[in-house]
Amino acid sequence: MALCDGLSHCKLALAFAVLMDLLGGAALLVGVFAPLEIRGQDFGDLLVYTGALFVLMSLAGWVLWYTGNIDGLTSKRELGHIGSAVDRLARNLSRKMRTYRSQF
Repeated sequence: MALCDGLSHCKLALAFAVLMDLLGGAALLVGVFAPLEIRGQDFGDLLVYTGALFVLMSLAGWVLWYTGNIDGLTSKRELGHIGSAVDRLARNLSRKMRTYRSQF
């Protein structure tokens, strides 16, 4: 299992995303470059649209995989003085915006 250790969490979402990318890419390429006519009907457009939908569905898998691998937020102790400075800056900016809105 040392091969998959770097993938961290959500391996199922990653497998789904890669599979949908492969299927979508293959369908797109076949739809564009292969002459697909059955009884005078062209099915190339169908494969192009289906491939695009597969690639779009893979985006959901990539988003799930990425968000599943985000580690939790760091605590205030780990941030040290930077966290308190950022908190003060956010509070000051919020107060200025609030007073600016109340003037109108």
